[in-house]
Amino acid sequence: MSDAPLMLFNSLTRQLEPFVPVHEGEARVYTCGPTVYNYPHIGNMRAYVFADVLGRTLSFKGYKLTHVINITDVGHLTDDADAGEDKMEKMAAQHAQSIWDIAEHYKQAYWADVRALNIREPAQWTVATDYVPAMIAFARQIAPAHCYELDSGLYFDVSTVADYGRLARAQTEDGEGRIEAVEGKRNAADFAIWRKTPPGETRQMEWDSPWGRGAPGWHLECSVMSGAVLGFPFDIHTGGIDHREIHHPNEIAQNQAKCCTNGLDVAENSGAKVWMHNNFLVERSGKMSKSSGEFLRLQLLIDKGYHPLAYRMMCLQAHYRSELEFSWEGLQAAQTRLKRIVMGVEKLMKAPAIKRVDQGPTPDIQSKLAEFDAAISDDLNTPLALTVLESLITLQSLDIDQKKTSIRKMDEFLGLNLFDPNFTRADLRIRPKSAEIADQEIEAALARRKEARAAKDFAMSDAIRDELIAQGVEVMDGDPLGWEWKLGEA
Repeated sequence: MSDAPLMLFNSLTRQLEPFVPVHEGEARVYTCGPTVYNYPHIGNMRAYVFADVLGRTLSFKGYKLTHVINITDVGHLTDDADAGEDKMEKMAAQHAQSIWDIAEHYKQAYWADVRALNIREPAQWTVATDYVPAMIAFARQIAPAHCYELDSGLYFDVSTVADYGRLARAQTEDGEGRIEAVEGKRNAADFAIWRKTPPGETRQMEWDSPWGRGAPGWHLECSVMSGAVLGFPFDIHTGGIDHREIHHPNEIAQNQAKCCTNGLDVAENSGAKVWMHNNFLVERSGKMSKSSGEFLRLQLLIDKGYHPLAYRMMCLQAHYRSELEFSWEGLQAAQTRLKRIVMGVEKLMKAPAIKRVDQGPTPDIQSKLAEFDAAISDDLNTPLALTVLESLITLQSLDIDQKKTSIRKMDEFLGLNLFDPNFTRADLRIRPKSAEIADQEIEAALARRKEARAAKDFAMSDAIRDELIAQGVEVMDGDPLGWEWKLGEA
């Protein structure tokens, strides 16, 4: 274990707390994963970058990590507040496809984004439809004391557990105004844990249950899968801040019903000791919502010429609990910053090692490692961790091997692929998918232009520049990183 104690912000208590694992030397983490009815937008992916950083931190600190991310392929309604149609059924109907085909297509698209962002594979992906029998068994166990049946399904009575809504700080009915109004509900905040298929209808995904043929509620899924794989209580539950208001309070209520009905002054009664939430990614044009039809996907960023790790860098530049505003200018700045770091590592890899007697890390490297450990231990302070990495890269250390080892260790946390030989500064040029000119043509033209400038033939230099501009190439003479170019969209 590294020296600085790991402090994490617990949304349940609204304070920083030292991480004390349930099982010594282990860390068990559950992350609310995607509903695979559409492509994830980049705001969705911020949650998984955050969860990845958390997992990497726990590994960095020496814990044996078991990280679970679920795949929701049934039960999640079009309104997160327990209302509307099933998202999966709706998309399958719109595309006239099997719901299973829809789930598989968008699951693969999500996994492609996970790989592109260098997010580590969790120990297990749990797929909701694999756990339906376990969900029915869970509901049967808690139903006598905590649930009641209506024509539309089985509902959870939130008054049967202590401190309902504490996570959201919404403990009145007014605070739960977004919940669907259903005739016969005892409390406004009560929610369905099993939804009966309406008479005369047939769903593509439906199962027999003691409450009629139908499908599980979205909230039930996460309680069942987290408990089944990690056991109650486990260490950390993560998700986006939008889950903090309804989905996670409902999960907690179910967990209490399964394990005990005691209050949440003892965090373990919630099912997890620590609840962590990343803040929103904000995009002012409104293209962060999938309801707009055309929204910001990672693939769109790639098509516009940005490397996916530039978006990871953009996420790391802000603390996970802060709002992060997306802009194309900000993304370009993040890509430029990443390029500087990559160039620093490339230079370091070419430097000859200076042999010295191995006496452990030099004091200056020890100091940087301690600064880095302190940053990540302070509730995953990635902005500060990045500055420590950059300062180490520029540090004039005599021991090249130690410097490489230390930077490599830092990158195990940051996940920027700095030592991948196939990832170079050339990959960080902005080159839209629509561009037609080849890189080799650009490089050859720039070489001729460089010769012309050296010969003070500025007319030729300008003519070559104008020719490149006409083909969408911006020559960046003032680029502080060296002779550079970028391509605009055709």
